[in-house]
Amino acid sequence: MTSLRTRARLIEALRAQGIRSDLVLEIMKELPRHRFVDEALASRAYENTSLPIGFSQTISSPYMVARMTETLLQGRQSLGRVLEIGTGSGYQTAILARLADAVYTIERIDALLTRARWRFHRLRLLNITTRHGDGANGWPEQAPFDGIIAAAAPAEIPVSFLHQLALGGRLVMPRGTATQTLLAITRTPEGYVQEELEPVTFVPMLSGDR
Repeated sequence: MTSLRTRARLIEALRAQGIRSDLVLEIMKELPRHRFVDEALASRAYENTSLPIGFSQTISSPYMVARMTETLLQGRQSLGRVLEIGTGSGYQTAILARLADAVYTIERIDALLTRARWRFHRLRLLNITTRHGDGANGWPEQAPFDGIIAAAAPAEIPVSFLHQLALGGRLVMPRGTATQTLLAITRTPEGYVQEELEPVTFVPMLSGDR
């Protein structure tokens, strides 16, 4: 178990790195990140770093989770429907569940999804719907989404993701191979507005998913 002081230090570190959303920071302070990593790594759960979760995957650093979540919100206090590509440990999913009416999350590695579902159950997060499979085509049956977030980098942004954004919705994800950039793409009445945010390093998107 980690102390509240340890969590508070992490939140101050995130503020120092430029995270401005008090809402996102408060959720991250309250959510027990140590429950989303193996017990052997629990003592490192509140370090501002990515950690392995098996199957050559990682739980993203707290900074990157905060940055992507803050960007997805665009200053709003809540979201309607959100799609996540790559459930992983379920940590990002759990944060989104505190902000959205409904979260739809897809994971291609069955063992990771099984663990994530167990964590959602223990945390009583009832607004998360999961799918085991390839996220290449998004989740068209549940579209449109107010937000789409992905934790893996394709060479190019899948067109299916853009089509499944609601008007005013935002897509946040990395793009690139050897060099990756975090992007935010907003759907407007005139089309799509793309912002390049910062260099990042994510696992590659395989067959449209992680």
